[in-house]
Amino acid sequence: MDKKSASPAKGIWPLQALNFFMADMQAGIGPFLGVFLLAHGWQSGPIGTVMTIGGVAGMLMTAPAGAMVDATSHKRLYVVIPGIFTVLASALILLSQEFWLVAASQVATAVAGAAIGPAVAGITLGMVRQAGFNRQNGRNQAFNHAGNLVGAGLSGILGWKFGFPAVFLLAAIFGGLSIASVLMIPSKSIDDRAARGMKEGTSEGEKAGGLRVLLECKPLLILAAALAFFHLGNGAMLPLYGLAVVNKTNSDPAGFVAMTIVVAQAVMIVVSLLAMRFAEKEGYWLIMLISFLALPIRGLIAAIVLQHWGVYPVQMLDGIGAGLQSVAVPGLVARILNGTGRVNVGQGAVITVQGLGASLSPAIGGWIAQEIGYSPAFVILGGFALGSLALWLAFAKILRPACKD
Repeated sequence: MDKKSASPAKGIWPLQALNFFMADMQAGIGPFLGVFLLAHGWQSGPIGTVMTIGGVAGMLMTAPAGAMVDATSHKRLYVVIPGIFTVLASALILLSQEFWLVAASQVATAVAGAAIGPAVAGITLGMVRQAGFNRQNGRNQAFNHAGNLVGAGLSGILGWKFGFPAVFLLAAIFGGLSIASVLMIPSKSIDDRAARGMKEGTSEGEKAGGLRVLLECKPLLILAAALAFFHLGNGAMLPLYGLAVVNKTNSDPAGFVAMTIVVAQAVMIVVSLLAMRFAEKEGYWLIMLISFLALPIRGLIAAIVLQHWGVYPVQMLDGIGAGLQSVAVPGLVARILNGTGRVNVGQGAVITVQGLGASLSPAIGGWIAQEIGYSPAFVILGGFALGSLALWLAFAKILRPACKD
């Protein structure tokens, strides 16, 4: 049986299992890193800096990783190998909390994880083609958020009872299950031409790097810039809110951070499924607009409510913003670049620019919080999304046609 005639249905459940298990594998001890280092005597400024170092490394690797995913016919390996390195890198933090060792661990984790997102998007596109991508990506994201929810809940319980090494052990178990899941996807069910967004009867043509793909496509460039502003504010919001509330209320750090993740991911499951259905009828423009609106409101609430119960409104808004984008961004990139053969390098390029904001956010937010307090930091971070809104509204005439078939 050749690739074109192989039914992708045989690999759909392993694909969804991969999205479920890879959530905690990629996260590892990451969401708990801030409170873990805080317990070992770190301050918010250095914590934000070390997160930024890892974020920059991941940002620089994402576009090249997308290009490699486009070029390879062994896309499953781009999940297996990074998965192994992600788990090993997380373990370094447990051995020593020296600044440069923690930084090296964050760099290794980010570099290894840079390929996983484009690889899973490419595998999905290669299995269900452009026509089925929006619906399957929505399901993938629902399973991914469910995996984050379960992983965070278990991490909180295990961290409370047995300490942070148990959090890492859970991530390692999820890593093994992720690798098993991706290997269960039949290689023949992945059409490599469809996986990179090539249409039937077209040649591969000239290869292009991520920067060139962005510069040649104005809607993609605007999308990437809007996401950069959003994640410049969003990236530091969760770890800083965890630090602020744990500092003020003396809450159990592992349990509180787990709760922040569980609330957000529970909302994301519902939101991603709703976004999938809305996008089929109305396109992605309004979905992205709502996602950008969520962050300024979230920042104001976080600044006002530095209490344990504040996790519910703050993280529900995170679930709305991130849940909408988890469906809209990959689907929008695939739609804009359909037929070019550059879908995965385009995914990587957008994530790279988005990552520029996300990687700078912890350092900016951490030092602002250390110098003038947590509440002003949340207001400033939320305000960065106003740049996203300005771009999205100013270029609506260009974006609306690209966001809808």
